[in-house]
Amino acid sequence: MTHGFRPQATLRDVTLRDGLQLTGKQLSTERKVSIVRELLALGVPNVEVGSLARPDLVPSMANTLEVVEALTAEERARCWVWVATPRHVERAAAAGAVNFQYCLSASDAHNQANIGRSTEDSMAAMPRAVELSREAGGRIQLCIATAFTCPFDGYVPEQRVLDIAADPRADGAADVVLADTLGQAVPAQVSSLITQVAERTPQRRIVYHGHDTWGLGVANTLAAVQAGAEEVDGALGGLGGCPFAPGASGNAATEDLLFALRPDWLSTEVFARLVALSGGVLDELGEPNRSRAAQGSRSSATAFPWALGTEGTCR
Repeated sequence: MTHGFRPQATLRDVTLRDGLQLTGKQLSTERKVSIVRELLALGVPNVEVGSLARPDLVPSMANTLEVVEALTAEERARCWVWVATPRHVERAAAAGAVNFQYCLSASDAHNQANIGRSTEDSMAAMPRAVELSREAGGRIQLCIATAFTCPFDGYVPEQRVLDIAADPRADGAADVVLADTLGQAVPAQVSSLITQVAERTPQRRIVYHGHDTWGLGVANTLAAVQAGAEEVDGALGGLGGCPFAPGASGNAATEDLLFALRPDWLSTEVFARLVALSGGVLDELGEPNRSRAAQGSRSSATAFPWALGTEGTCR
């Protein structure tokens, strides 16, 4: 069954990057590739497949380049890789990646903990990262982590984020990703920052990356879309968090965001398959499913078309 809603933003699933960062178990290259292909086949527009973070610090990312190499060119065109240095871009491009999310933190303290350098050093290196992405025939995003709060310094001034977004050294970045790394923002904050960044950098798409730590993952994401974000991030079952940000927990759940946004490709049957995929992945990892929409879909209120039937398909 379909519906009458029209999407205001596309979704990128980040299960295989941000979703896996805090898990105690690892997924094989083959399993990651199968998850990517299942998500793309279901209609998820974009997938983040991993990062170039140091494998000794984030073991779940150790096989990211192998995953990229195993994908087809058509699949890579819809897949993203998290990078933090020009060398990361170079290595990912050599494996076949064409979409790069270059991440730095608005907070110096978090940038030091997450990347091992100052925010200024990360920004100074970005022109080379942009150049390498162009040489690979790809595109690059500027991702601003801790855009609202920092686990070490507290609130981050809006002006700090605006200055980073408008820094000429980020020229060439196709998008600006604003990340509520700790999930501590509220909708009014999200709406204000998205609006101002869009006004300062009208040439770029705005992407919103939210966490559900304080229960506002969906509300903040909808506020971002209303304010002009054209893409939003989510992870299956609300999995994930940042290992270098004390207090960070799961992402906004892909199931919850899709249930709220109702893109044209999301039928009730596709939603049921997504819920099943999510449940399988979380079971493999031994992680709880924090998606309220996934829980709601198991309701016995069968008059509601999104409720799962006895055979696990939406009615």
